[in-house]
Amino acid sequence: MKHEMKEQNPHKRKPRMGSTAWRGFVAAALLAANFLAATSVSRAAPLEQADPTNQALALLDTLTPEERVGQLFLVTFRGATAGQESQIYDLIANYHIGGVVLRRDMDNFVEAPNTVAKAIELIADLQGAESASAETRRPDATSGESYTPTYIPLFIAMAQEGDGYPTDQILSGLSPLPSAMALGAAWDPDLARQAGELLGTELSALGINMLLGPSLDVLESPRPRSAGDLAARSFGGDPFWVGQMGQAFIQGVHAGSQDQVAVVAKHLPGHGGSDRPVDEEVPTVRKSLSQLTQIELPPFFAVTGDAPTPEATADAMLLAHIRYQGFQGNIRATTRPISFDSQAFGQLMALPQFAAWRANGGVIVSDSLGTRAIRRNYDPAEQVFNSPLVARDAFLAGNDILYLGNFIANNDPDAYTSIQRTVAFFAQKYREDQAFSERVDQAVTRILALKFKIAPDFSLNEVAPDAGAAEDVGQNESLIFEIGRQAATLLSPSREELANLLPDPPGQFEQIVFFTDVTSMQQCSQCSAGSSIRQDALADAVLDLYGPNAGNQITAANLISFSFTELVRTLDGVWPDGEDPVSANLPRAEWVIFALGKDDGSPDSAGLRRLLSERPDLIQDKKVIVFAMNAPYFLDATDITRITAYYGLYSQQQGISEVAARLLYQEINAPGYSPVSVEGIGYELIQATSPDETQAIPVSVQRLLPAATATPESTAEAGTPEPTPVPTYQAGDLLSLQAGPVMDHNGHTVPDSTPVTFGISIAMEGTTLTRQIGATTRMGMALASYSIEEEGTLEIVATSGEPAASSAALRFEVIGINPEGLALQATQTAQAQALSTAAAQPLVTPTAEPVEAPPQEPLRVGLVDWFLITLVSVAAGAFAYQVGTNLRRMRWAVRWGLTTFIGGLLVGSYLALDLPGSHEILSFGGEWGVVLTVLAGAGLGWLAGWLWRGSTKAKQKGG
Repeated sequence: MKHEMKEQNPHKRKPRMGSTAWRGFVAAALLAANFLAATSVSRAAPLEQADPTNQALALLDTLTPEERVGQLFLVTFRGATAGQESQIYDLIANYHIGGVVLRRDMDNFVEAPNTVAKAIELIADLQGAESASAETRRPDATSGESYTPTYIPLFIAMAQEGDGYPTDQILSGLSPLPSAMALGAAWDPDLARQAGELLGTELSALGINMLLGPSLDVLESPRPRSAGDLAARSFGGDPFWVGQMGQAFIQGVHAGSQDQVAVVAKHLPGHGGSDRPVDEEVPTVRKSLSQLTQIELPPFFAVTGDAPTPEATADAMLLAHIRYQGFQGNIRATTRPISFDSQAFGQLMALPQFAAWRANGGVIVSDSLGTRAIRRNYDPAEQVFNSPLVARDAFLAGNDILYLGNFIANNDPDAYTSIQRTVAFFAQKYREDQAFSERVDQAVTRILALKFKIAPDFSLNEVAPDAGAAEDVGQNESLIFEIGRQAATLLSPSREELANLLPDPPGQFEQIVFFTDVTSMQQCSQCSAGSSIRQDALADAVLDLYGPNAGNQITAANLISFSFTELVRTLDGVWPDGEDPVSANLPRAEWVIFALGKDDGSPDSAGLRRLLSERPDLIQDKKVIVFAMNAPYFLDATDITRITAYYGLYSQQQGISEVAARLLYQEINAPGYSPVSVEGIGYELIQATSPDETQAIPVSVQRLLPAATATPESTAEAGTPEPTPVPTYQAGDLLSLQAGPVMDHNGHTVPDSTPVTFGISIAMEGTTLTRQIGATTRMGMALASYSIEEEGTLEIVATSGEPAASSAALRFEVIGINPEGLALQATQTAQAQALSTAAAQPLVTPTAEPVEAPPQEPLRVGLVDWFLITLVSVAAGAFAYQVGTNLRRMRWAVRWGLTTFIGGLLVGSYLALDLPGSHEILSFGGEWGVVLTVLAGAGLGWLAGWLWRGSTKAKQKGG
């Protein structure tokens, strides 16, 4: 039997609701029901699917405390097997851990060419261990009571950021993908979607159902050679474009995996501002929450609350270990690492975009809790690390899933022991602490709902990989080339200057020397050493494309390749036996080509910079081409002036080497633009993405309200084509103004929220009325509305940027008056005046130029006013008649009623005929002015009746 819960499931408690709240709830439910009913009429009802949250709540009620807390943990383990004698098998079967993270540095993968096939076997064994554990009754590892575990599929998580080593975990066997920065440099979200789709397809084939990525960090200010620099791991430095690429990539992963891979966007709130490796030390960033919402957080908003579709929405976010100084506005206050600070985390999640996402089941995953940074955060001497308490602190801070990477307490022999103790500690605390148990149930509900989302039936067949999947992956070699071709960027010089410097590609008998920044890598600790990019990768690409078997434009004898290590040997003069092939070959070379990797401060990575500063004589009078195979900002302005051409390729995969070869031979151009600032060439991203002042912004106008008078109908015979009539406008017409697309200096639409100003002027006799209406762009388009205020010549111009890009002026003649529009305009003006004047910028701002106030159209009596006049006159007449009846003067009662009624009608007619004084009465009193004026007229009529009676009596006496 399952253990009985000591406390009632908090998800099943009925909240107390007041009558108002209950009526609101019922109304919302009815609206939802009506909506569903309406949609079912218009299209066939889809097959009903269970709601993941409801499934999660139902399953939660059947789980023991141990099974519940086990779901909170993602663990790492060492080795590439998961047999029954392994530690990871025990953690799965007896401690019910929720998932595992596969890592290259934990030796979870084997050497090529069996990397993918063995990974599939490992994943099948891991999921099989969970399934097998649910088939037999067993004593609980903590309480000792007998029970049958519930089968819950594991999360099999992995980071695979693209570009191979060091950001990928599987280094061979999968289709090559470029770095995130290469996608950013292409400025095409569709390419990001295709890359995500390819990755999602191949990960799901392997059985990996959780992707730790993509990175949504904004590289606002690159820090060359800083240990914390993100380099090519970021989509770029503009928050809007990072968000666009992230949306598209996530959408692609979901589509490629058929929603079987959960996407964990990282590293919330953003690593871009950190100045050191977050694995080594917790960085401190001096930014407030308000500042974070400007730069770091918008990409995360774009894949949570602001995501356009569920497919573009991240399933989870990975919370980084970063502390903030001035997070709450006080620059003297510093948070704990935000992954351990419940107050700061609560403020972060209270932001509207995150609050909506969390309400829909969004999951928060902690970054690895076993890093040196966390150990040093708890004890700078790294002597004390209490693993259960560290996990508890991270959990209570707000993390739903705890990533226990290399999670070893000081007194434990290994991570396996520390994880056992941590799970047991959580289970005990669950039983003893109601508040803790409620927090666990909330987190586990989110986790189970996510698992039901990617595996609705909770069956082994849904999550176990196909043994033959290894043959289906790694076959797409074309996408990497297409992305690389679109991303390729000519950083220096300009295209025109390059055409003069390099009018022709290398000749058949010219010698080319290649230098490649080679980084050693291994798939596992016992695997053979390889390299991130082969030393002869560029030479081989040139030979394949232009060698004897492909046009015979170059021969192998004229190509020679060296590594940066060999270049440094030459600079240091430490070649063995005194032989220096670099110095021997460089004098004979006409072309010197460099494949530059990440300059991380290591001696080899600095080889090119040292050559340019210490031995420029070795490359004097040669054509020097540098291909940045990582971020493009590692050379300074002086370095760049010493080379002939500088290209950004942003990635080191073999397909990118082919792009470099084609650029060298001038077969393709470089259409890309850097997605980050490059100080060495004076390229500022904020300026590049601002409106190009040389463009003519398209602008259009459309009337929103119908004109008061219809356009005269054509008198031509039926069937005779007529020219499109010129639009006519009247004072009072409400216009929709549209400007765009507004383009930036790189030829792409400007980021969302770029300001656009509509300048409006109306030329009248002797004066000009001017207005400015502010708007912001969305997908390059800016919209605003304007109600025409007066007759005259209307001119509209749209401007954006500094210096300003402008549109051609639109001019229209405004003839006639639209009373309905003017009435609406008056109402809107009154409402605007009632608002607080403390707004940062009003929607319509008059210029400083003094202008005459536009004359107001006189108000007139309408149908409603006539009805009111008649009603008041009748009522007044009836009152006068009743007074006469009470005085027993029946004849005069009738006469007084008539004179009173006629008096009211006469005054009403005076107002209707717009005679002098009418406009002032209507403007001052409105409807009440009409009533009071008509009553005064009725009173005069009654007075006339009394005077009539008096004169009649006088005549009778005189007769």
